[in-house]
Amino acid sequence: MTEPLISARGISRSFQAGDETITVLRDVDIDIYPGEMVAIIGTSGSGKSTLMNILGCLDRASEGTYRFDAKDVRDLQPDELAQLRREHFGFIFQRYQLLPDLDAVGNVEVPAIYAGASRNTRRDHARALLEQLGLDTRLDHRPSELSGGQQQRVSVARALMNGGEVILADEPTGALDTKSGEDLIQLLLDLNAKGHTIVMVTHDPNVAEHAHRIVEISDGRIVSDKRKETSQPTKAQWARPNAKPASVGAGVRRLIEAFNISLKAMLAHRTRSFLTMLGIIIGIASVVLVVALGNGSQEKVLENISSLGTNTITVRAGSGFGARDQSRIETLVPSDADALTLLDLADSVSPAVSSSSTVRYRNTEASASINGVTGDYFQVHAYETVTGAAFTEEDVDTYAQVAVIDEDTQDTFFDDGVDPLGEVILIGHVPVRVIGVVRTTGASFGPSSLNVWVPYTTSMARISGQGNLDSIDVRVTDDYDMTQAEAEISSLLTSRHGTTDFFLSNTDTIRETITSTTETLTYLVAMIAVISLVVGGIGVMNIMLVSVTERTKEIGVRIAIGARRSDIVSQFLIEAVMVCLVGGVLGILGALAGGYLIEEFASSVRLSFSTTAIVVAFLSSTLIGITFGYLPARNAARLDPVVALSRE
Repeated sequence: MTEPLISARGISRSFQAGDETITVLRDVDIDIYPGEMVAIIGTSGSGKSTLMNILGCLDRASEGTYRFDAKDVRDLQPDELAQLRREHFGFIFQRYQLLPDLDAVGNVEVPAIYAGASRNTRRDHARALLEQLGLDTRLDHRPSELSGGQQQRVSVARALMNGGEVILADEPTGALDTKSGEDLIQLLLDLNAKGHTIVMVTHDPNVAEHAHRIVEISDGRIVSDKRKETSQPTKAQWARPNAKPASVGAGVRRLIEAFNISLKAMLAHRTRSFLTMLGIIIGIASVVLVVALGNGSQEKVLENISSLGTNTITVRAGSGFGARDQSRIETLVPSDADALTLLDLADSVSPAVSSSSTVRYRNTEASASINGVTGDYFQVHAYETVTGAAFTEEDVDTYAQVAVIDEDTQDTFFDDGVDPLGEVILIGHVPVRVIGVVRTTGASFGPSSLNVWVPYTTSMARISGQGNLDSIDVRVTDDYDMTQAEAEISSLLTSRHGTTDFFLSNTDTIRETITSTTETLTYLVAMIAVISLVVGGIGVMNIMLVSVTERTKEIGVRIAIGARRSDIVSQFLIEAVMVCLVGGVLGILGALAGGYLIEEFASSVRLSFSTTAIVVAFLSSTLIGITFGYLPARNAARLDPVVALSRE
């Protein structure tokens, strides 16, 4: 007789149950030769299924050696055992163990997926096997739509998909009616006649009678091993396919199939998948919206600051904004402005005094800000003239009672179609003639108000009565260094006043302060949004862990028919990443939709969506899927196949 295909010596298998050790197999020796049909019989609990699991590399012996085709499998790694199962074994389970989400063809082709076969090749082979087994009209039916006998035939076709050199059948007729059971036994006999080695576990002596050998197990020991005198292993030899080296194409195909499996799992549990995504959706949408709001607010403020005039330095009395001495120091005078005008750095200089007063025109009156300035003020602060003109240097020198108003003031006092130019309005009791209207393009910090500009000399002499200036605005020439300009202005005024009783501010300083503040606030709120992303990621991990538990048997089936650990990791990791990616896309779309609604109904709010923020948010969702999906994926890949298959 030829060398045994399967050779087991001194096989024992023990399990730990609390403090007690239960031994299921004791010192079992068995040889199985190519082409044999062996029946292992015994009562329930005798150890026959445990022996079959060890022979099929679904379980490991606690003691003893097991050789397959003269190769010791004791020290093989998990992926090497998967290769052995994939290339040499085919399993027929008592409860069929078909994957419920796949049709008949899909179930049969699974082993070939893990073998790296191309889609067309494996599907054609799967259809051919099912047609040979009489299931040509049931190719697209799922397990729930098939009878028990039909499901078992699908299981047989799956066992033959990669060749099935050794077919291991665990109680193959246990869940079938008499007719279906007889048909299955005849099918196994036909397969054995073609050269397949058959090992079946059964408690039914009538089923065992069809085998060449009957091995009886009792209490974990082989008590008899009888070969029928009239039965010999089939002479036909099973055609072992040539082993193909791993290729990049096969790996890519397996990855694509892992993607398809994950997609089907998500679609099969749509509600759970969406609820899992919800935390990611909220987190991504929050991050994108917060960054957009921060950027938009910053842009709006910076535009307002820019419109105050570039390269502008403002001189004010006192030691700083809000200082207690600011209102008491009255040392800024018109001659200071005249002196600053003589500096080479000065493009234009505008002294300013401010007050508020009641403005009346005919029967209309309202409170307005009265700003005493020069004509250069409108150039310094980039005001656009709508109609008329600003007052001239002569108007300043002659204390002219003329005024420039803004559009809000025009709308308040003059009806539509009425030209305000030449009209006289009263500031308190002082009449002034309107000579121009400007459109405000500058910043308006705080609530908007009505603005009237008059020559500063007129304001000081006729309206406010004050002898000092509130501020002096200096527009620095474009090619002049701002730091040097501030130093020269400070030096000049210090020498004139004998002390530093003033302070300087410029638009660059304000810009830097506001930019820094808005960036800090944006980062702060973004970090809060990131926390929601992490919470969403933890939710993904929890749901995926639950999914692993729910699909333990599916994982066991996939491992039994040849899935590598990397295949299982890929399947669950891709599913987690897909959940997070879809959640990321929905979050980004939700943020864009939310931004549109905000701008539609809150026109004062500006949002500026950042491509960088969107890309980072999208990459973050991917990273969350990988990070929080790895643990469930690893747990799934490390499941012991025999334990997974027995899980209900």
